[in-house]
Amino acid sequence: MIRGNKRFPKMAEAHQAVAFQFTVTPDGIDLRLSHEALKQIYLSGLHSWKKKFIRFKNGIITGVYPASPSSWLIVVVGVMSTMYAKIDPSLGIIAKINRTLDTTGCMSSQTKNVVSGVLFGTGLWVALIITMRYSLKVLLSYHGWMFAQHGKISRATRIWMGLVKIFSGRKPMLYSFQTSLPRLPVPAVKDTVDRYLESVKPLMKESDFKRMTVLAQDFAVSLGPKLQWYLKLKSWWATNYVSDWWEEYVYLRGRGPLMVNSNYYAMDLLYVMPTQIQAARAGNSIHAILLYRRRLDREEIKPILLLGSTVPLCSAQWERMFNTSRIPGEETDTIQHMRDSKHIVVFHKGRYFKVWLYYDGRLLKPREIEQQMQRILDDPSEPQPGEAKLAALTAGERVPWAKCRQAYFGHGKNKQSLDAVEKAAFFVTLDETEQGYRKEDPEASMDSYAKSLLHGRCFDRWFDKSLTFIVFKNGKIGMNAEHSWADAPIVAHLWEYVLATDCFQLGYAEDGHCKGDPNPNIPYPTRLQWDIPEECQQVIETSLNSATILASDVDFHSFPFHTFGKGLIKKCRTSPDAFVQLALQLAHYKDMGKFCLTYEASMTRLFREGRTETVRSCSTESCNFVLAMVDPTQTFEQRLRLFKVASEKHQHLYRLAMTGSGIDRHLFCLYVVSKYLAVDSPFLKEVLSEPWRLSTSQTPQQQVELFDLERNPEYVCSGGGFGPVADDGYGVSYILVGENLISFHISSKFSSPETDSHRFGKHLTQAMTDIIRLFGFSANSKK
Repeated sequence: MIRGNKRFPKMAEAHQAVAFQFTVTPDGIDLRLSHEALKQIYLSGLHSWKKKFIRFKNGIITGVYPASPSSWLIVVVGVMSTMYAKIDPSLGIIAKINRTLDTTGCMSSQTKNVVSGVLFGTGLWVALIITMRYSLKVLLSYHGWMFAQHGKISRATRIWMGLVKIFSGRKPMLYSFQTSLPRLPVPAVKDTVDRYLESVKPLMKESDFKRMTVLAQDFAVSLGPKLQWYLKLKSWWATNYVSDWWEEYVYLRGRGPLMVNSNYYAMDLLYVMPTQIQAARAGNSIHAILLYRRRLDREEIKPILLLGSTVPLCSAQWERMFNTSRIPGEETDTIQHMRDSKHIVVFHKGRYFKVWLYYDGRLLKPREIEQQMQRILDDPSEPQPGEAKLAALTAGERVPWAKCRQAYFGHGKNKQSLDAVEKAAFFVTLDETEQGYRKEDPEASMDSYAKSLLHGRCFDRWFDKSLTFIVFKNGKIGMNAEHSWADAPIVAHLWEYVLATDCFQLGYAEDGHCKGDPNPNIPYPTRLQWDIPEECQQVIETSLNSATILASDVDFHSFPFHTFGKGLIKKCRTSPDAFVQLALQLAHYKDMGKFCLTYEASMTRLFREGRTETVRSCSTESCNFVLAMVDPTQTFEQRLRLFKVASEKHQHLYRLAMTGSGIDRHLFCLYVVSKYLAVDSPFLKEVLSEPWRLSTSQTPQQQVELFDLERNPEYVCSGGGFGPVADDGYGVSYILVGENLISFHISSKFSSPETDSHRFGKHLTQAMTDIIRLFGFSANSKK
C-alpha cells in the first residue's frame, strides 16, 4: 500500500482511499483488496453508528427527565404487583383497557392482564413525568430569590430551593432542563415605557425629556397595546418571543462586515506559555477542543446552575458551537449547522489544508495532531491564484461576498473546497506572527495581541465560521468567534476547558512537544483546490481594502488591572460588577465631560432559549455619584453614601434584566411587530436609533475549579473583547479573574476625534482607585 509522502500528499491519500482495485486479464478479473482501506472504512462506520446510538440514548434520557428510563420499570412493576395483590390502583382504568383488548380476540386472559397493567403503568409514568416537569417549570418561574439581600436566604426561599431540587431529578445532562424552563414573560407596555423614561432622564435636556415623555405616554395608550397583543400571541406560540427575531434582525440581516463590528475574541493565559512550539500548542489545544466537542455530543457537559447548584440556565446555545458556519445572502445570511464533521480546515501562509480528525476509528492524539500541523508548516507549496486572500470576502460587506459566492463557488472544485471550509468542525489559523504579553513592553504587546485576534490581517481568519482557532508562531493561542449563533459566555465555557485541559491534563514533554509518539501512517493533510477567476479576485481585493481600512481604524487598549480585584471589592460589601460599572461611568465622564447611554450585556438564560438583555447602567443614581466625585466640596461620606445608592440601583436593574423585566428587548420586539403591521411609531423609531456610546460586557468565569488559582496563581486568563459599537464611542469588556486581577479590553476608533482608548484606560484606572479609597483602602490593598 502506498504511504503518504511530503511531495505527493494528495496522491497518497487518494491511493489510501481506494478499498479495492481490479484489472481485467485473459484469465478473468484480478481483484486486489486493500485491507488497510477496508479497515478504515469499517472503523469509520463503527464510529458513526456509535455516535448515533449515543445520541439516541441521550435523546431518551433527556426526553423523560426529570424521571429516568429505569423508573418506568419501577412504576410498571409496582402496578403489576398491586394487580396480583387484587388491588386496583387505576380506579377501573385497567378494567376498561382489558375490555378494549377483549375486542381483539387474540389474547389470553393472562396476557390481557399483563398488557393492561403495562399500558396503565406506562401512562401513569408519563403522567408523573409531565406533572414533575410542569411543577418544576412553575417553581422556576419564581425569581424572588434574585431580589433578596446578598448572603441572606429566607426560610421561604430555602423551602423553594428544596422543592426545586426534589423535582429536578438526579444527574442532569446538558439539555435535561430545557423543557422545564419557563418562557420569557412579556412585560406590560406601561412598565417598560416608565422604565425607559427613567433611564433617559439624566441624559436629556428638560425640553427633550418632556417631548420624549409625551411620545412615550401616547405610545403606551395608543399603538403600544395593539403591538403588545401580537407580541403576547407570539409568546404563547413560540418558545421565546425575542430570540429568533434578535438573531435574524440584529445579526443575520446586518449587511456590514462581521469583522470588528460583530465577531469577538478570547485570549490565552496572561503570563503562562506552556510551550513555544507552534505545532505542539496547536496539537494539545485542538485535541482539547475535540474532547470538549465529544463531551458536548454526548451531553456530558453539566448544565450551568445558580444559587448553590439549584437554578438551571438554558443550554440551547451550545447546540451550534461546532460544525457551524454563517452563509452569506444578499438580503439575509443563514446559519448552516452540520450534525457532525470529521475534519478541520487549517490556513497557513495563504494556503488551505483539510485535516482529518480521526484515524483507526478514534480521535487523533495530541502528538498526531502536532505532526499534522508540522507537516503544514513545513509544506513549501505556494498559494494558488486568488487563494491567499480569499478569506477577505468574509471580512468585508456581506452583499459582495454573497454575490461572489453564488457566481463563482456554486460548482466544481471551488464548491468542494468551500464546502470543506464551511462544513469543518472549526477553522484553524497557524499565524506567522508572535503575540502575547511581554514584560518589557506590556502595553504595546497586549494591544497588538488584541487587534490580531479581533481582525488579524483581514484575510487570515474565516470570520463566517462559528469558531476560528488561532495559534501564533511563538505558541500563544486565541479564538475569534462569530456572534449570531451564541453569546460570549458559551465560548468562554469552552475556552476555560481548553486552557485547563491543555495545561493540567495533557501537558507537554520536556522538549516542549506533545506527549506521545508521531504516527507516520496517518495520511498527510491535503491542499484545498481553487480555481478563482480574475473577476472574483477583484472582488477579493475590494473586500480586503475596505476591511483593512476598518481594521486600521480600531484603537485598542487591553491591559491587566492588578492593583486590586474582586477580593477587596467584596470586602466593601458591594457587587464587583456594580463597582466596575460605576468606575466606567466615572471614567467616561472624566474622559468626555458628559454622560451617555450605556449598554451592559446581561443574560436571560433563566428562560428557555434566552440570550441577552440590556442593563442601562447610566442611571440618575450613578450620575449623582459621578458628579459628587468630581465636586471638590463633597465629603468622602457623601460620596460613599451616593456610591452605595448607585450600586444598589445598578444591582436592581441587573436583576430586572435577568428576570425578563428589561427595557430594550421588549421595545425591539414591539418595533419588529410595527414593521410587520406597516405602522409608524415615532417613539419606537427614536428609541431604537439612539446610539450606545459606551457598550460594556463582563466575561464570567464559570469553571473556577479547573484552574485552582490558590495553587496556581499565575494561571490567570486575559478574557476577551470586541470592537466599538458606535463610531464615536467605546467598547469595554472585562473579566474578574480570581481575587486580585481584573482584565480590561477597551476599543474605539482612531477616526473619532472624541475618543482615545489609552486615555480612557488611564481614566478607568484612576476611577477604580478613587472609588476603593472611599472605603478606607489604599490603592495597593489586596488582602
